[in-house]
Amino acid sequence: MRIRSILTVDDDENDLFICAYTIRKFDPEVKTLKAMNGREALVVLRTTTPDAIILDINMPVMNGFEFLEQYAREFSVHAPVVAMLTSSHLGSDRGKALSYHFVKSYFEKPLTLANLRLMSELLDLSSDPVKRPG
Repeated sequence: MRIRSILTVDDDENDLFICAYTIRKFDPEVKTLKAMNGREALVVLRTTTPDAIILDINMPVMNGFEFLEQYAREFSVHAPVVAMLTSSHLGSDRGKALSYHFVKSYFEKPLTLANLRLMSELLDLSSDPVKRPG
């Protein structure tokens, strides 16, 4: 299954640009949505469910962890692939992010084609019950 849409959540315009550029390079047909913080992302998610969400941790208004907490409470259906994309090298941040069952990956910036390939593979796993681990 190919990724049809990705929501990128980051407060840095340069990081959003790099993500959009890398996504276009990966597959120019992927629809890209963006939000500058967790609160904006929640607004977007109330009207659409993308195949994937790429989420930064450190943002004003509502950071990545606050977003994950609200997302878990508010939505019963989650995007098949939620990936953290951050500059944080802290193991505690990685562990906290991956403690949410819907967070499938934790990448360090910048977004790469290899990250997107992995997200695509994870999307395949989430949509095929035969391939699902466990």
